[in-house]
Amino acid sequence: MKCLIVTTHPLENSLCKFLTKQLVDNLKAMGHEVTIEDLYTQDFKPILTIEERESYYTTHYNSSDVASQVDRLQKTEALILLFPTWWFGFPAMLKGWFDRVWGPGIAYNHASDFGPIKPLLNNLNQVLVITTLGAPWWVDWLIMWQPVKRIMKIALLGTCAKNSKLNFLSLYQSEKLTPQKIEKFSHKIKQVLERWKK
Repeated sequence: MKCLIVTTHPLENSLCKFLTKQLVDNLKAMGHEVTIEDLYTQDFKPILTIEERESYYTTHYNSSDVASQVDRLQKTEALILLFPTWWFGFPAMLKGWFDRVWGPGIAYNHASDFGPIKPLLNNLNQVLVITTLGAPWWVDWLIMWQPVKRIMKIALLGTCAKNSKLNFLSLYQSEKLTPQKIEKFSHKIKQVLERWKK
């Protein structure tokens, strides 16, 4: 499959960067075509511009400043998002990628009566989210009700990529991990990728 990895972390020695490298190696070994969108390395600008916002409800959304990102998204069959969860939400870089790249005419179309939007990312078959959190699992699940997963599943994929299958992997208490826990989590990622071949 054509795989797009979108990753974001400001530190080169981060766990996210380490997991990204492992992910790329695994995908290539399985014969997938891999493209990496490292938002920090590429100096992606997450702020929705005035021109982009003004064109949101016109006949043509102005995506000229993110045309290469749009092209990669539209050609992707498997999307992998790898990022830290900060304050139980997406990092600003990734949120900006959604705001600017998943625009009208790209990820969805507006309904003529401004009712429910119509999905356009019908090319997406698989979506894998890999995220690290400092919090323990019970805070994310029992107190916060997994906000990032709910937004990803319902608000984004549920409206823009209805044909996609979501796998969501969270690595909790990431500031105090042992090599064994990292290895166990890496194995979980590989198990998901193995299922893509079936």
